[in-house]
Amino acid sequence: MKLKNRTPILALAVLSLMGCKESIDTSSRYVFDKETITSYLQHHDDYTQYVELLGQTPISSVSSSTVLQLLSARGNYTVFAPTNQAIQTYLDSLTHRGVISAPSWDAFPNERSRDSIRKVIVYNSIIDGGDFDYDGNNVLFETGSFPVAANEELSLPTLSDRKLTVCFGNDPDSIYVNKTVPMSVRNRDIPAINGVIHQMEGVIAPSNDNMADFLRTYIDGERKGFVVMARLVQACGLYDVLSQVRDEKYEELYKSSMIGNLGTHPTEGSIGYLPKHRKYGYTIFAETDDFWAQTLGKAVDQITPDDVRDYVASLDAYPDAVNDANYRNEDNVLNRFVTYHLLPERLPVDKLVVHYNERGYDPNTGKLGVSMYELYTTLGQRRLLKIYESQEAQGVCLNRFPNLDNGRRGTYHELSCDADKVGIRVDRENVVNEPVNGIIYPIDGLLVYDEATRSNLQRQRLRFDVSSLFPEFMNNDIRGNTVTTKENMTVGFPTDKEYKYFDDMDILEGTKFYYLLGRGKGWPNYLGDEFNVIGRYEILMRLPPVPKLGTYELRIANSVGVNYRSMCQVYWGTNPNALPAVGTPLDFRVNGLYRMTEAGNFPSIVGWEEDNDDDDHNAENDKKMRNNGFLKGPQLYCAGIPGTSQMGRGRYFLTRRIMVTAQMDPNETYYLRLKNVLDKDDKQLYMDYIELCPKEVYDNPMNPEDIW
Repeated sequence: MKLKNRTPILALAVLSLMGCKESIDTSSRYVFDKETITSYLQHHDDYTQYVELLGQTPISSVSSSTVLQLLSARGNYTVFAPTNQAIQTYLDSLTHRGVISAPSWDAFPNERSRDSIRKVIVYNSIIDGGDFDYDGNNVLFETGSFPVAANEELSLPTLSDRKLTVCFGNDPDSIYVNKTVPMSVRNRDIPAINGVIHQMEGVIAPSNDNMADFLRTYIDGERKGFVVMARLVQACGLYDVLSQVRDEKYEELYKSSMIGNLGTHPTEGSIGYLPKHRKYGYTIFAETDDFWAQTLGKAVDQITPDDVRDYVASLDAYPDAVNDANYRNEDNVLNRFVTYHLLPERLPVDKLVVHYNERGYDPNTGKLGVSMYELYTTLGQRRLLKIYESQEAQGVCLNRFPNLDNGRRGTYHELSCDADKVGIRVDRENVVNEPVNGIIYPIDGLLVYDEATRSNLQRQRLRFDVSSLFPEFMNNDIRGNTVTTKENMTVGFPTDKEYKYFDDMDILEGTKFYYLLGRGKGWPNYLGDEFNVIGRYEILMRLPPVPKLGTYELRIANSVGVNYRSMCQVYWGTNPNALPAVGTPLDFRVNGLYRMTEAGNFPSIVGWEEDNDDDDHNAENDKKMRNNGFLKGPQLYCAGIPGTSQMGRGRYFLTRRIMVTAQMDPNETYYLRLKNVLDKDDKQLYMDYIELCPKEVYDNPMNPEDIW
């Protein structure tokens, strides 16, 4: 959906409160744990305006009950309650901007605009934690549980379906929501029977601008910092794409129950809840205006897209690109440069690189373990962008290629990093996360997809968590979460006949497609999640691009500790409507030691052996397994509870299967089709991660592929 005009009444933040600090005596802090949130607010004169708004605002467009009634009922609510003065200051800001003629509720031109502002104040101030989380605990956000990292989002959205960020000021007691809205020092973490209350000294009113409208504010002179990038994106004709917020057709079908939840998962015993939305999202990694001014030697207001095109062309980063003024052409040098900065998904600060059970990682403190990366496909001409994080890098970097301690007895930490491979640092402190459908990260160098980047990518094994292949998982807050509700533990998706949810995947009739989140449940999955496809299934996936022309192995993770996996025929190629079959069907009931069927477990011919102290013997066992089309699981992650379980390599039921070995071209798009060949409705296809491994890695006699 494209929003034609920016809506200032929904886009205001309380800018006058930026940098404010409080010095308030905390000895008389309110403490009431015998009242509901409603009764507490009603008993304190600081909130009379807020209480009035709560009583005037319905819970939803289809409910006559008010939010005030909601907060008097059983539940687990986190309320960021603005004071009377905060609301008055907000009305003052609306007057200053010309939205209303005077700072009064009577000054609105009509009831519709007044209702709109009420909803802004109310819906953005409340998080509904549901009844209980997966472990039976209340889901509340007290200050002690706020994320420590600046600009990290709270895990659940507000009633407006927006996530709040928190950051801490120079004063250790100062907390700001969405960067600018200060929380009271004295009156926070106020317990109530049905939740917790934080007194706010400002109104939380996030921007309702989409990414395109937000970028226009730079061009219009309302904001500074990314004027050049805004002009480049506009010149490439990308504003229409970046204006998409959500799929309104899906909204209509979901709300009218024209499509319904997937049935109960046969082994998990939980319903496959449909996602509530189908949102679009975007991430821009942007060179700052200061960078361009220094690099081009011109004032920012004098820099044109032509200047940037000429500079990029002079670097010969895209030697086969067209160098003309048709910037909307994906083959144009400027278009290739700009679109390589854009991802079709919104990556929040804490999910630039998803962490969970990699070796050495502590989910409780966020302490990093071994080096980790994500690979994403950019907009425009499809290319790979590597997002990397490690202890040694001290932050997140783009296209960093360090020298890792990746031997059989290594640590998988960085040993060193060559000067030309350190990558480009992502600034998470000064992130711009106001757009409703996007986020902008400043970067500290020029980001290009040049020959060196492509060659470095081809020198490593490319591992993709399967959910990272589909932007819908990140855009709809499905991927990388802790299990907090029954809705996010088991997610179901309709077949394409009902509604096509994924751009890059077809789900055909007879397929029951579940996304299972196993974090905290001891599952042996990479990053704690999986696709679980059941029935007489058939799915078609668009694969990520390869970096350079060459021979690659396409592999898939296989976990067989149960007897209800399936066999499927693999199809692969460039024509999604006529993919050729690859070999004979793959039996996904086979693990390192057994073939597990309903009739019993039988010895397999895979040849898996547990590692011992003789690395020559271990290497020979790896070769034997490879000859049978298998690899052991990675040494990278704990196959179970993070920090305490055995590594994936040590589990006989975890293997990697080689599906395809073929020459692949970066200018081609490849597809993978998987079709059940068993005459069974209850058999499962397990999908955890895939790998694209270049021949230079898996068939390198001087430096064999590592075990990680």
